[in-house]
Amino acid sequence: MTQDLIKSHDQYVMGTYGRFPIAISHGVGARLYDFDGKEYIDFASGIGVNSLGYGNKTWVQAIADQASKLGHISNLYYTEPAAKAAETLCKRTGYSKVFFANSGAESNEGIIKLARKYSRDKYDTGRSNIVTLDGSFHGRTITTLSATGQDVFHQHFFPFTDGFSHVQQGDIQALKAACSNGDVCAVILELIQGEGGVLPLDKTYVQEVAAFCSKQDILLMIDEVQTGVGRTGSLFAYQQYEIAPDVVSFAKGIAGGVPFGGFFANEKCSAVLTPGTHATTYGGNPIGAAAANVVLDTLTDAMLVEICEKGKYIQEQVLAMNSPYVKEIRGLGLMIGIVLQNISHRSLVEELNNAGLLALVAGSETLRFLPPLTISYDEIDRGLAILQAALCK
Repeated sequence: MTQDLIKSHDQYVMGTYGRFPIAISHGVGARLYDFDGKEYIDFASGIGVNSLGYGNKTWVQAIADQASKLGHISNLYYTEPAAKAAETLCKRTGYSKVFFANSGAESNEGIIKLARKYSRDKYDTGRSNIVTLDGSFHGRTITTLSATGQDVFHQHFFPFTDGFSHVQQGDIQALKAACSNGDVCAVILELIQGEGGVLPLDKTYVQEVAAFCSKQDILLMIDEVQTGVGRTGSLFAYQQYEIAPDVVSFAKGIAGGVPFGGFFANEKCSAVLTPGTHATTYGGNPIGAAAANVVLDTLTDAMLVEICEKGKYIQEQVLAMNSPYVKEIRGLGLMIGIVLQNISHRSLVEELNNAGLLALVAGSETLRFLPPLTISYDEIDRGLAILQAALCK
């Protein structure tokens, strides 16, 4: 059945992905099964999306209940799930208001629009540029590709959106120089560059950027599409950096597998986008919001501590393998990067797939783990045993 499904899929779906020859039927916890019954331990969670794993009964029931009542109504009207999700996010972060979208790229498009309108409203024209970092990744729309600081993505689709510059991460003087002409309205940071290689930014550097932006009235916007919603062991990663960004975007794990995203803003920025200036038909969809409410309710303080402990456990176990292929391990919580040497990260992922462990790559040499936040220690150990067999052969 697997080969028939792959053949049919490839016949009718555009070939924009380098898919592995695996067809997933269903999952339970952090375990997935193909149509032939083969089991996989999941250290990828749909690229950090399936935060509660598979078959979570509360999540499934919430979606079913909401679908039976109201699947969609648009933002011309109010819905209970979206109102609850917004209240929870604002109360748990201390921010003023939230905007709901559908994906990470759309969420980042929204914060870019907010930044430019904030500056236009306050300073008129001439202050619309945005600074991001080399190695960053902010999405695949034309504008978020322009914000992305990786040349590999700047191909094929010219002309890209103007108004973006990229500076070396960790270099505060380079960032200040990029803002020296008085034409910058915002700085966007990923606190851990996920696609760039699971590269955490230095805390002192981030705090210097925050202080500089505050002094210059340049909006500090944090892209937490991958790092947010418990992934790093706090509700949002910026909380571990002890900063107060103006705007924070999120997506991926917020609804545990249902498309959902958005951004929240402080009081200074919460009224910038007014009726008619920004919208999205599916934003705050009741089913997605119902799923998000389950995820947020699940992410208690105790669970966030457990996520930190599990991440630390994985890092310690990998280091204890003493593999000649492991150069470095880094990350926060359950966002982990294993920097490799003398082995291709892509070929290693293929080997792990074949052995029953799903993992990801990042950058040019990093094996990336983004397991479900609810993964058990037994599932972790089973996955690590497969990894050890590949790394210590």
